[in-house]
Amino acid sequence: MKWFGWKGTHQSNTLMGPNSGRGEARPVLARGFAFAGEWPPSYEAQVRSGYLGNPVAQRAVKMVAHSVADAPIDASDEIAALIGVELLESVATHLQLHGNAYVQVLRDADARPAGLFALRPERVRVEVDSSGWPAAYRYAVGERVQRLIADAAAPEVIHLRLAHPLDDHYGLGCLGAAAGAIAVHNAASGWNRALLDNAARPSGALVYDPGDGSTLTRDQFERLRAEMEAGFAGAANAGRPMLLEGGLKWQALSLSPADMDFAGMKAGAAREIALAFGVPPMLLGLPGDATYANYREANKALWRLSVLPMAGRILGGLTDGLKAWWPDARAAVDLDRVPALAEERQALWASVTAADFLTNEEKRQMVDWS
Repeated sequence: MKWFGWKGTHQSNTLMGPNSGRGEARPVLARGFAFAGEWPPSYEAQVRSGYLGNPVAQRAVKMVAHSVADAPIDASDEIAALIGVELLESVATHLQLHGNAYVQVLRDADARPAGLFALRPERVRVEVDSSGWPAAYRYAVGERVQRLIADAAAPEVIHLRLAHPLDDHYGLGCLGAAAGAIAVHNAASGWNRALLDNAARPSGALVYDPGDGSTLTRDQFERLRAEMEAGFAGAANAGRPMLLEGGLKWQALSLSPADMDFAGMKAGAAREIALAFGVPPMLLGLPGDATYANYREANKALWRLSVLPMAGRILGGLTDGLKAWWPDARAAVDLDRVPALAEERQALWASVTAADFLTNEEKRQMVDWS
């Protein structure tokens, strides 16, 4: 398999103005968050922490990516043969997390497209000339770096990107916007785990105050610590009463979960994560969300606001990139076969059928029936 290609782009994705130059390739995600010390600097580490290690973000991204991959597509034969479920799912995931997706066009012996392969976007860097136009693309795998010359005549790599208001060459993903909420949610999960490991009690201290000013000896201190770890620490000892004697008393050092509104804080962070990735919180099973009247309306909103725009951008970008070989290529989501939009379609058909002042040809045009 050919692992490297040179970057060719279509106008709607990559044409730059004369003042859009960048000196060097740079990381895609924005910096400057208040929690920058807790947010990993590299994209791979960010994905591990914010996507692989967070159930809400992972479910939200997968829900959109799976829906895009499973959407019914109406495409010309050439495009339909190249676009598969795995490709669409990978591209949708890259766009949501990174903001960029690079699809390599693999060719056969006749130099015609024989397959499409999604490259990892963090491995691709754009080189620009003095005017700010893309001159080449560097694709690195380990220590191996390939410099790919930009050429739009017969592209070997199709660049798809989400709009970035401050960058001319790289797109803006959703992972950076969700970073704060993900950090809070991950910290809350870690706090819960530590709480369970410590008998489900907030941290505190045993104060020795016998009244005569004496202190514990080293042997007494070590024996007391050993008894605490053996008899009161860990989930198996949760709720066990503590018997204090000899001038010992318990002094709490932190607020209780109720005082911190801990559950509400974690649920709020989860809703922010869902918002960043464009998924209604109701579909993720998050409590306290009543934005939509029911699950059906929330699912319809997911398709209208997230899935269909993402699918349209991907299919449109791939089609434009392959028009060098097939000028009449087309690919789009068939709205008539989307289950979440069936109710809207039925309402449209009913209103068109009842319009007696329209001719049959006009009715067919209104419902996109050719």
